[in-house]
Amino acid sequence: MSDQVPEPSNSPDVRKIRELVRLMHRFDLTAIDLSSEQTSIRIRRGRSVVAAPAVAAAPGMQIPVAPIAVSPVAAPVGLAPAGTVTEPTFIRSPMVGTFYESPAPDAKPYLVVGDTVRIDSTVCLIEAMKVFTEINAGLSGKIVEILAKNGQPVEFDQPLFRVEPS
Repeated sequence: MSDQVPEPSNSPDVRKIRELVRLMHRFDLTAIDLSSEQTSIRIRRGRSVVAAPAVAAAPGMQIPVAPIAVSPVAAPVGLAPAGTVTEPTFIRSPMVGTFYESPAPDAKPYLVVGDTVRIDSTVCLIEAMKVFTEINAGLSGKIVEILAKNGQPVEFDQPLFRVEPS
């Protein structure tokens, strides 16, 4: 008796997902978003990016999804004893690409120095191979310094923002 779940290999949705995963590996992508009237697929991988495929499946169809390990953007910050100063930490780039501080060229920036962010706050966009990925803070605190420049290339793990944890 096998412990494996039978795969619906003839399903067009599963074939599409497999092909997207192959493309992600082939071109070292960290995110793919596709939408149509019936189906929406969002695949994420890599540091601080969560894999979340959203597929409209036919009734009774099960789509196997392998778990992807996700590491945090910054080390967790514990509660400091009263009277001590916590050291700033950084929000780092989870990928190589171009840094954008706002959702559109004529829009106001997501953040300015002094703003407070939460774990799920969008802090910027990074574009790689014509795919724009929203980057979340991954921690809570106050923005002390913006280290990246709008429209400039950034490297994997490059500090983008210095944050005073709260």
